[in-house]
Amino acid sequence: MSAPGAQPTPEELERQLKRVQEAVLLQTDATPQTPVCRGYDLNSGLDLAALLGSYRTIGFQAAHLGRAVDQVNKMLEWTLNSEPLAEDEDEAFRSPAARELVRCKIFLSYTSNMISAGTREIIRYLAQHSMVQVIVTTAGGVEEDFIKCFANFYMGDFSLPGAELRRSALNRTGNLLVPNSNYCGFENWIMPILDAMHTEQDRDGVRWTPSRVIARLGKEINNPESVYYWCYRNNIPVFCPAITDGSIGDMLYQHSFKRPGLVVDLVEDIRAINNEAVYARKTGVLIVGGGVIKHHVLNANIMRNGADFAVYLNTAGDYDGSDAGANPDEAVSWGKLRIDCKPVKVVADATLTLPLLVALTFAARRTAGKPTGNSDGRAVFNKGWTEAEHSREKAKLQPTGETSVLARMGILP
Repeated sequence: MSAPGAQPTPEELERQLKRVQEAVLLQTDATPQTPVCRGYDLNSGLDLAALLGSYRTIGFQAAHLGRAVDQVNKMLEWTLNSEPLAEDEDEAFRSPAARELVRCKIFLSYTSNMISAGTREIIRYLAQHSMVQVIVTTAGGVEEDFIKCFANFYMGDFSLPGAELRRSALNRTGNLLVPNSNYCGFENWIMPILDAMHTEQDRDGVRWTPSRVIARLGKEINNPESVYYWCYRNNIPVFCPAITDGSIGDMLYQHSFKRPGLVVDLVEDIRAINNEAVYARKTGVLIVGGGVIKHHVLNANIMRNGADFAVYLNTAGDYDGSDAGANPDEAVSWGKLRIDCKPVKVVADATLTLPLLVALTFAARRTAGKPTGNSDGRAVFNKGWTEAEHSREKAKLQPTGETSVLARMGILP
């Protein structure tokens, strides 16, 4: 080595260059066995189907949306014929024709802003054609559907000043504007229905639950623009564990002054939604947003050791430990998703992703004349596991005998 301050010899420069090249130009041992990253070439013409199909290889969240399309299509394509015939299968489910009718039960959940926005029409389409079997939403996700049957929401801007809007009795939801008078019209409509429900409770012993309340309101609205009109028509249960957290809660509060005693039973509904999961042969969850609507669906699926398919559409991060932002693998650890589930989370505004996702899956299948959910009215969703199938599922949870990641990290011995 040259003395300090001296010019390096040519041999030393050559050795140093070789070390730099070894560090910078490290050779890849093997080529990834995954699709090549490539976008859509608009020079080939404008083909929207091909453009959206290219999302799988664009990368980032476009690729996640492409994977979400695949995951939803797996929910829709699954039948009992997709599984091996169990040796102890009931005679009624041994023929391919009978097995083809056993389909995946899809739980759809969404936050209220999905009804505030034009995504309401996307959700209504799913309910209208019986493409989902269970819905979970919030109070706002219920009441705003009915309010829109009487009055309009309008486009606004995220930056409009709150004080001026308040003085004008205009409520802002993101960049949407909701006249406060819309809620006055809702009160005039719902109060007589609450009175009638109260009378039926006292006279006939009717036990009201949130899902029964929503079905009743769907019947009363009698408007094909309503999501819950179609849920009522097609016997799709709508669960709302936080039904008092909105205008419906305000109406129940005011009603209690005029006529105390109307009871809405949450316990019966928790039994009902858990049973929707427990008795299903296969379940898929499409969760749009976070909070109670996300956890309520996933918690119900714990009762069956997790959902088989899952898609999350939300923008929440997992850095704060909230359930809203928890990634799917956290749900696997709780038994909310099965350990062999291949879930997808798309981190993007659902007003962008939900219409595309539904168009490329549910709507595409319906256009092609393929059964989608219970669109043909023949599907079977509640079909139990045989003992042999149950034993095989239990075996998946047994330790593999290999050194686990948790052991290598020092979490477990």
